[in-house]
Amino acid sequence: MNFLIIASLWPEPTSSAAGRRMVDLLELFHAQGWSLTYASTAAESEHCYPLESLGIQRRTIAVNDSAFDEMISELSPDIVLYDRFMIEEQFSWRVEKCCPQAMTILETSDLHCLRRGRQIALKEERDFTLADLVNEVAYREIASIQRTDLTLMISTYEMKLLTTVFKVDACLIHYLPFIVDAEAIKRDMLAWPGYEERRGFMCIGNFKHEPNWDSVQYLKRQIWPLIRKQLPTAELFIYGAYPPEKALQLNKPSDGFYIKGRAEDVKVVMQQARVCLVPLRFGAG
Repeated sequence: MNFLIIASLWPEPTSSAAGRRMVDLLELFHAQGWSLTYASTAAESEHCYPLESLGIQRRTIAVNDSAFDEMISELSPDIVLYDRFMIEEQFSWRVEKCCPQAMTILETSDLHCLRRGRQIALKEERDFTLADLVNEVAYREIASIQRTDLTLMISTYEMKLLTTVFKVDACLIHYLPFIVDAEAIKRDMLAWPGYEERRGFMCIGNFKHEPNWDSVQYLKRQIWPLIRKQLPTAELFIYGAYPPEKALQLNKPSDGFYIKGRAEDVKVVMQQARVCLVPLRFGAG
């Protein structure tokens, strides 16, 4: 079974939840004994997961390049997975032309039109309504879902929206939540530092993800001043890959507000804190 993944980024499990999710999917597909090829339009990344450890072939591709037709025709995949609807828009017509027999799968991670609708409501300082779902992103995303054979969903709430609001046939969507080893987590918790050994507050999220960046600014402006008023010596450590310069400028040790940047091991930094703050004002799920 030849399985092709087409993505705009190389998987970075230490950079984002989406990167962790992709690696979990790759490990799941590898366990089936399938032959995997990962093709991306992005430049190589130093934080990319070592795909070779799973025997996965790498291919660098470009949008609007006929070389992709040659590559996919030679590969002749049985299954093609698109990472996000934007990639499906760019490559599905070429896949259909060269490999019409291939099954196609869309990995959503988030329902982008839901995130966009909530963001619109936030900017207009009002409550979110289902009418906000009808936006420019929805037209594109729903069309992408309708074009593919199967769409993977993390959230049952999002699945309900697709079937009730957008009238997507339930047979086109499949619930595949985050893949975790619950027993391993329970074992790890037994070795966590005790309350007295931990200190302060923490927040974590990739800075390239717009809801995360909004949450950091909201923390800085609204939430952290209120906490410091009650706890004058409290400290907040904010972690996240790819912090822009404007984020680094928010670092202010005198206010107990620290921008730490990338966390190579999420478990380690979370075990060091007493409280994890997640002030997301919009997003999916």
